[in-house]
Amino acid sequence: MWDQAAALHQGGRLAQAEQLYLQVLAAEPRLAAGWNVLGSLRAQQGRVAEALADFDRAVALKPAHAEAHANRAHALWALGRLEEAVTAYDRSLAVQPGDPQLWNYRGGALAQLNRLDDALASFVRAAALKPDHVEALNNQGVILQILRRFDESLAVFDRALAARPDHAEALNGRAATLSEMENFAAALANVEKAIALQPAYTEAHYNHGGILADLGRFEDAVASYDRALALKPDYAEAQYNQSLCRLLLGQFEKGWAQYEWRKRRRLPITLRNHPQPHWLGEEDISGKQLFLYWEQGLGDTIQLCRYARMAAAKGARVVLSVQTPLVGLLQQLGPEVEVIGKEDTPHHFDFQSSLMSMPLAFGGAIPSAPYLHPDPELAAQWADRLPPKTRPRIGLVWSGGQNHRNDHNRSMPFETLAPLLGPQADWVCLQKEIRDIDIAAVRRHGKVTCFGNALRDFRDTAALASLMDLVISVDTAVAHMTGALGQPVWILLAQRPDWRWQLERDDSPWYPSARLFRQQRRGDWAGVIARLQTEIAAIAPG
Repeated sequence: MWDQAAALHQGGRLAQAEQLYLQVLAAEPRLAAGWNVLGSLRAQQGRVAEALADFDRAVALKPAHAEAHANRAHALWALGRLEEAVTAYDRSLAVQPGDPQLWNYRGGALAQLNRLDDALASFVRAAALKPDHVEALNNQGVILQILRRFDESLAVFDRALAARPDHAEALNGRAATLSEMENFAAALANVEKAIALQPAYTEAHYNHGGILADLGRFEDAVASYDRALALKPDYAEAQYNQSLCRLLLGQFEKGWAQYEWRKRRRLPITLRNHPQPHWLGEEDISGKQLFLYWEQGLGDTIQLCRYARMAAAKGARVVLSVQTPLVGLLQQLGPEVEVIGKEDTPHHFDFQSSLMSMPLAFGGAIPSAPYLHPDPELAAQWADRLPPKTRPRIGLVWSGGQNHRNDHNRSMPFETLAPLLGPQADWVCLQKEIRDIDIAAVRRHGKVTCFGNALRDFRDTAALASLMDLVISVDTAVAHMTGALGQPVWILLAQRPDWRWQLERDDSPWYPSARLFRQQRRGDWAGVIARLQTEIAAIAPG
């Protein structure tokens, strides 16, 4: 009867095979191999919880049954019980330590748990046991890329492709690593080869879109994301990244709607989880309390806090949660907006929303600037700390927070900015923090007045900025703050700017007092500084 059941199982007649297996197990309930096979059949049918119970019985009857432990691990993984899955893989490996595929599976579960170093060790062990184990090598390359060990990642992908040149996943992974290394031409060639080998490879089309965006080919990037989304419409990462391209291209109606996919990414961009409905502009909020809250960086909060007053104009009572350094400055939005701390929540509210959803809620309308102002008393105090004014005062910001994901592109070393510092102006640093690598250079040049920790929060920064004739800043929160104050600000942008600055324009609909100075080539801050020298000579000839 067992052979008959196995034949039915192998032939895909699963229901009939299951009935025969059950008959055998009714007669021989202590047959561990039988429970393992029954569990495998039920797992094939998607009955994972039942399969797990079968595997549990198998390992209870035979603790050294390596295959049952492995199958149990697979079932636990499918049920999202990853820690237990790792333990089950360990038990299987205790019996069968030389199985490279088990080490590969174990690494995958650990990677899902974000235990990247442990995952890497498992993938390395798998490839040591089987040097041409392409899946393990590919997984190893991906983890090394996430850990930003790019040279090692590239070498591992090369090993995988030496074993199997037509492995689309390794080509795609190699492309992603090359992209991180900013070798975009080679990255593009690799990902396009992966797509040619596997035209329905969703992740490769997604990766293709990202590389094209890095190359500044944003229309082409949108088309690549379209191909990924045709294959997988609910691919949140592709939806989100396509939205950023659309916003850069000025396609605001589609872009803002699609930007909501950020909340459904693998690592969602969201902070709050409340039962109240999310307000996206549809419901009447007159007489209701609306809880708005910060979501991303300080600059995002400064840029979009203006919508709190628009919501209040609709008759809502608005409570706005912002990051600690901004509380004092944003309390100046007006009495109709209550500003609270970053972790605070009002006792009662009817609707909630993130500030980043407000452009969608208001149909893409942009409230005018200025909408913030400096504290007069603080401004007077800072005026007393500055030397008498005999020439223009220019505030400077050349670097932002190092934790920003794009800081290596948006910031510059002080030495790159230094050629700008002529005698025609008094130069004032508006950065609270100066990086260790810049401190000696700032002191050596001796032309920039720095206040450091005396800038306690953004109220002080706003007061000091208000005393400048001009602020020159890379893309940081200070640039947003200066624009929100209505002060003249020149914003220095990387070749691929953040979505809010769009493309090929030197003005901004967000800040009428801003001028935008863009890199013409990737990393070419020297060209931007040379242009600034010419512009400053025109307004402050010295």
